[in-house]
Amino acid sequence: MEEQSASYTVDDALMSSGFGKFQILILSYAGIGLIAEAMEMMLLSFVGPSVQLEWKLTSHQESMITSVVFVGMLIGAYSWGVVSDNYGRRRGFLFTAIVTSGAGFLSSFAPNYLSLISLRFLVGIGLGGGPVLGSWFLEFVPAPSRGTWMVVFSAFWTVGTIFEASLAWMVMPKFGWRWLLALSSIPSFLLLLFYAITPESPRFLCMKGRTDEAVDVLEKMARLNNVPLPSGRLVSEKNIELDEVSGSSESTTLLTGAEESDSIDKDEGSDFGGFKSVGKLLAPKMIRATLLLWMAFFGNAFAYYGIVLLTSELSNGNRICAKEEVESVHSNNASLYKNVFISSFAEIPGSLLSAMVVDRYGRRLSMASMLFTSCVFLFPLVFSRAEILTTISLFGARLCIAASFTIVYIYAPEIYPTSVRTTGIGIASSVGRIGGILCPLVAVALVHSCHQTTAIILFEIVVFLSGLAVSFFPFETKGCRLNDTEVDMSMS
Repeated sequence: MEEQSASYTVDDALMSSGFGKFQILILSYAGIGLIAEAMEMMLLSFVGPSVQLEWKLTSHQESMITSVVFVGMLIGAYSWGVVSDNYGRRRGFLFTAIVTSGAGFLSSFAPNYLSLISLRFLVGIGLGGGPVLGSWFLEFVPAPSRGTWMVVFSAFWTVGTIFEASLAWMVMPKFGWRWLLALSSIPSFLLLLFYAITPESPRFLCMKGRTDEAVDVLEKMARLNNVPLPSGRLVSEKNIELDEVSGSSESTTLLTGAEESDSIDKDEGSDFGGFKSVGKLLAPKMIRATLLLWMAFFGNAFAYYGIVLLTSELSNGNRICAKEEVESVHSNNASLYKNVFISSFAEIPGSLLSAMVVDRYGRRLSMASMLFTSCVFLFPLVFSRAEILTTISLFGARLCIAASFTIVYIYAPEIYPTSVRTTGIGIASSVGRIGGILCPLVAVALVHSCHQTTAIILFEIVVFLSGLAVSFFPFETKGCRLNDTEVDMSMS
């Protein structure tokens, strides 16, 4: 008992430190990364139509400009997750920033269609590392306020979408799509500018046995927050739990397999392809949570990006299907900027709503209710093509999906142990990108071919099934500490 009282864990240090200046700086840096990701994603709504007009592309070629980004993100999300679980969170987001900023800026000089989609594919690979920044930030936040602060972090995405819509409205009519691509790459360059002062996650350092380095980071945090660290020496939670497993049978409920986990972690540096990590995610203890999480990510991404694209496609499609003449592409573009700008504001109440409910009602109930409510908002579009009802329905659906998407990014890192946290989120995010790849084909192709009712019914089915998947998540993580060891998630 005396030895235990003379030691503390990373969680103890975070609890005693609270959320102070240090965390604000971490939040600001990670937030810039999320703004960069949002801007690179949102510009797809504007660049596609302009490039199609300038280079006389088919609608399939226009859809490819969006889809290749998601294919890149699918690859990147897995790759950067494995890199950051094996070599550190900092190294993971350094490479993502280099790839995103470089390829994003160079794509503004693309001389032809092939070079443009190749560079946007590389941008997608870089953007796939977005979840790494979220995990990095999460690992510095005390457990009781984690949900609320992760919602605040997610609000940077909303800032990015609104900023990109404003930028497109100002830049596109006068200067064209190339300037928009170049200016949208600036936030990624800011990540590189301030990279040198970012600390490594102390949780990751403890997991790798680099306790002295973890203490240095925690001491800087305590100094900046003007609070003392707990007395004693820093120990890994995993080591404490192993001691408890050998000394007490009462503490083993969530710790089965901890010794196996320990032996795997020691060998983890050789897990270059991430196959051991993937094996853990699909092991009996985790497979239920992993598969349900994949369904939730797929549905959220499919619905979110689909609704963003539907905002412009439905008004266009309705005109075409009503056999009205489309007078001018430029007047169409003016309304496109306005519609996307207005619908982006749906994410502000979405963020506020998720902040209010996530720590009060828990992750599962909050997510499920948001997904089912978005089904209700989309339902009128099955029958109606009235412009005002379309705007209200898409606004409400985007509000709910934005809130649900925010919460699933909070829940995902909370259910996985530190050793596979970013790999787990990365693969789940990759599955979401498959939804992103497919949704342009639905939103663009079906609406263009005058099948709005079919498109909306498909969205309804996907969102409803995602809501069901969320309802069956194995356990609630509200207020729980992050796991450093594997937990049996096969049972409720």
